[in-house]
Parts: sequence; C-alpha cells; structure tokens
Amino acid sequence: MSRTRTQTSLALIALTLAGGVVVATPSLAQTDQARVPATAEQRATYSRLDPLARSVFWSREMEINPADPVAGVKLAEALRQMGQHDQAVTTAQQVLVLQPQNIDAMLELGRAHIARGQAFYGIAALEQAKALAPNDWRPLSLLGVAYQQVRRPDDARAVWNEALRLSPDNAEVMNNAAMAQMTGGDPAGAETLLRRAVAQPNASMQMRLNLAMALGLQGKIGEAEQIIRRDLPPDAAERNLEWLRNQVRPTPAATDGASPTYVRTWSSLQGQ
Repeated sequence: MSRTRTQTSLALIALTLAGGVVVATPSLAQTDQARVPATAEQRATYSRLDPLARSVFWSREMEINPADPVAGVKLAEALRQMGQHDQAVTTAQQVLVLQPQNIDAMLELGRAHIARGQAFYGIAALEQAKALAPNDWRPLSLLGVAYQQVRRPDDARAVWNEALRLSPDNAEVMNNAAMAQMTGGDPAGAETLLRRAVAQPNASMQMRLNLAMALGLQGKIGEAEQIIRRDLPPDAAERNLEWLRNQVRPTPAATDGASPTYVRTWSSLQGQ
C-alpha cells in the first residue's frame, strides 16, 4: 500500500473513532501532499472532535511546522485529555522553549502537572502566567487547584478570591473553591458557592453532582437525590445515593459536639 493510501486510511480511521461520520473536509493525506498547515476551517472542524482524532491532527500540524504554538498547545491538551500526562507536559514545554511567554502553553503545562498529581511542578509556570496576565482569571483558578493539591489551602483561597473578583460569576472558579471547602470539612460553605455555580448558564453536570454531594453530606438527602436522579441513570444514581448515605459517620470525638468525619471517594462513583 502506498504512503498516500496509508495516510488516507489513518485519517478515515481517526474520523470514524471520533464520531462515526467522515467530516466533509480534505483528508490529512490530501493536505499532506503539499506539506502546508491546515486551513482555519479545517482546524476548527478537527477542534470539535474527540481527543484521539485531535491528537492525530495536531501531531501532523506540528510535523509540518514544529514552531506552531497553537498546534503545540492543542496537542498538549488532547494528550492530557487522553490521560497521556507526561507527553502533554513534554509538548507544552516544547512550546515554551520557542515562546517563553506563551500564556496558553503555561496554562496547559499547569493543567498537565495537576492532572498527573504533580501540581508542584506546574506552579512556577502558572505563577508566571499570572504575572504576565494579571487580569486573566484562568491562571488564578488553576493556581488554586495546584495550591490545594500541595496543601497550601490559604494560598488557594486567596487566588480563588482574586479570580472571583476578576470574574464574579465564573462557575469554574466557584466550583474549584467549593470543592476545597468540602475537602476541608465545610460542606455548608461549599453548598453556598455551588448553588451560585450551578445557576450559571455554563454550569456542568459535574458541578450539579458536586452540589448534590455538599447537600448529602449535610443530611439533605432528599434534595441531593433530586439532582442525582436528573443527571445519572438509575443504577448509577442508586450507587451515588448509597455512597452519600454512608458518608456521615461520627467519630468518637464527634459525640462531644465535634464535626463528623467524611470518607471522600465521590469522584470514583460519579458517572458510573
């Protein structure tokens, strides 16, 4: 089989895996013949596909032009979403070698380190992004997650508060800050933030389920159940509700009025 036919087959496989429909744009093999970057329209089309298809596409774009910062950042994002965190870190770092002040690459580097559980190594890049873009809420939001992961809760709260000052109704920031409060044993405080978050137009299912967790941990099982059953199929809803009912277990000290201890494995159940 010729090289062109092989490339065409790979392009069609990637598109089929992405959604079962071949997109009506020139194939990768056709544009590869001229070794020129894809058009803006082609890039927009592939950006809507799943991480596997995007990783194939953006890898090719980087082969054509290794100095293309957009391709590098997009490839790092796709790799991270596929769970290939180390490769995502390497790709984002390659972009920063060529463009040391590329804020999007710094953010993606931070996300990749956070995703692989090594947030400490992404903090420097995120702090640099914060310094370069003081009016951008994104570095602050990610810094809060990173600080929380390395057990710097006061710093996390400070940057999340600053992010909310810049973007008061930002559901993502409120969700992150709420989950930190929940981890710290304050589900009531988390509930307040999560109610604001889920009221935003771009609120996600994950945010609604987090609100259900905050409610359930306070014993408000009825309201939590309404949310869970709207967003999850019956079998998954039952598992999540059973998990919630079993979470509030007073420790011996709690009988003297201390706060109960929570077992936090919610993320392992959501969406199952």
